[in-house]
Amino acid sequence: QVQLVESGGGSVQAGGSLKLSCVGSGYITRSYRNYCLGWIRQAPGKEREEVARINSDGATKYADSVKGRFTISRDNTRNTVYLQMSDLKPEDTATYFCAARTGSWAPLVPVHWNIWGQGTQVTVSS
Repeated sequence: QVQLVESGGGSVQAGGSLKLSCVGSGYITRSYRNYCLGWIRQAPGKEREEVARINSDGATKYADSVKGRFTISRDNTRNTVYLQMSDLKPEDTATYFCAARTGSWAPLVPVHWNIWGQGTQVTVSS
């Protein structure tokens, strides 16, 4: 059994900040450091968008829409991945999911995430 549990979502005004956390449990903790971890968001009526990912070696990739505003990080000792979101905009409103997949993935290669959290809602008002 494996679980990813997100927290930290909420409602903020435009320009505000939120920090999302995602804690892993179950078999993923045996080799958490070997997983690529990501944050993916989905807004109603829109396609799913990979916001950020972080490889086992710490290499990161961001969607153009969040570069310079969002920062992904990981703490392997806590089996946790974070997403610090700053200067939030109404278009950032979505359900944010964390996801995991073993291996390291080059920036241009899409990750076929196979472990997902249940999601946390982020709402940004103008």
